Amino acid sequence: MNLQIVNPHVMKILIAARDVDSINAIAKRTGISFGWTYKWVKELARAGVFQASRMRLTLNKNSAVYKRTLAYIMEVFGNDASFYYSVLPLTGVTYCFTKTDAVFVWTKGGYQIGRSKDYYPVFVKIKEQDREIFDFYTNKLGLRVNAGAGVFFRPEFVREFKAERCENIPVDPLEATIAFMKKHFYNFQPALEMIREMYRKKLNVHYREAGVN
Repeated sequence: MNLQIVNPHVMKILIAARDVDSINAIAKRTGISFGWTYKWVKELARAGVFQASRMRLTLNKNSAVYKRTLAYIMEVFGNDASFYYSVLPLTGVTYCFTKTDAVFVWTKGGYQIGRSKDYYPVFVKIKEQDREIFDFYTNKLGLRVNAGAGVFFRPEFVREFKAERCENIPVDPLEATIAFMKKHFYNFQPALEMIREMYRKKLNVHYREAGVN
């Protein structure tokens, strides 16, 4: 096996790969160009990870390269919140961040509440039709769902939902996020003031204490 096969492109491909797949579909999910995806899938096929025909890839989940690489990825990144966020685009599900995560996105990381290394729910909406795909990837990668501790997904499966993009991240619309913050005002009062200043929204919010003369 070529030592160069151990690289970020291959790790993304192995995370994104489904039991039956195609080079084109993997390229779209990973954001890797078709040419590079083709190259590394062929290398992985030589290593026994894929059985490849002209248009179809079949994943060999008994491959030592596959099992050991996934085990390494999960050992190093499995308890890292950023991994949960970075995995979602690789699954191909339609999703957007919601609730506390929507506040986090719209404040551009400026407001975080109720989460820590020991308890970190990731709030995400997912299209109901993609539930099976989402379950496939969480099982494949050993990602926690609705757990009581550590990092875990808190998914909300919805038939249809509206989403916007903030810095290219899919998220609940700003107005919906503001409504959520108002509903939980005492938790998100500082965030509402940040939103007012960042997006020039007319919100009657005053959080900062006035200075003493």
